[in-house]
Amino acid sequence: MTDLIARETAGRVAVVIPALNEERSIAQVVQAIPRSEVAEVFVVDNGSSDRTSEVAEKAGATVLHEPRKGYGFACLCGIAAALENGANTIVFLDGDYSDFPEELPTLLRKIEQGNDLVIGSRILGERERGAMLPHALFGNWLATFLIRLFWGYRFTDLGPFRAVRMDALQKMEMNDPTYGWTVEMQIKAAKLGLRCSEVPVRYRKRIGASKVTGTMSGTLKASSRILYLIFRSLIIPEKLQ
Repeated sequence: MTDLIARETAGRVAVVIPALNEERSIAQVVQAIPRSEVAEVFVVDNGSSDRTSEVAEKAGATVLHEPRKGYGFACLCGIAAALENGANTIVFLDGDYSDFPEELPTLLRKIEQGNDLVIGSRILGERERGAMLPHALFGNWLATFLIRLFWGYRFTDLGPFRAVRMDALQKMEMNDPTYGWTVEMQIKAAKLGLRCSEVPVRYRKRIGASKVTGTMSGTLKASSRILYLIFRSLIIPEKLQ
């Protein structure tokens, strides 16, 4: 029965990996994905100046190009391709090898059990020392606390490693182009009353420098965008811009 579920899942799941200058890590990410579980792996090159696209393609991924800079733009590009490919579930993960792609089946089993959105929680799982810096830990705590306070949904993390059913994703009408993508998804899932779950995942230091938490300017931009989306959704509940 387990083998049958795996075969059925393999024809419906797409993996989307936004990537910007991840030449050093992207092959390891793509190669670590359990391919028996997925139909297609999309690496969305978000304007890299290195060999990210070439390395990803050699590793076995389908490479897409999104010239508009922004994590959300890259995710939207991947969603469009996955939808065209007939996927009914998308798994998102980062291209820096901080996630453990081999844990993907754990998220998919939760989807198969009836969840619409499954977050891989780095807070509940094991983290390599220094993989999440203090300001990132605080930012996660604050954002998830506010989601619980305002909408009653208990998340522990805004982690990038997540699985979501395509029909639920379409209901969310995602539109944030940059840093607020993950929190937008979780806010909209809560507002729509979707069935959400978390699973513990491991997390390690990324290969290369972070574009967000690795710099003060990136941290400030991400934090301000996340807080903006949370409070804007209270003021204008029908739409997040």
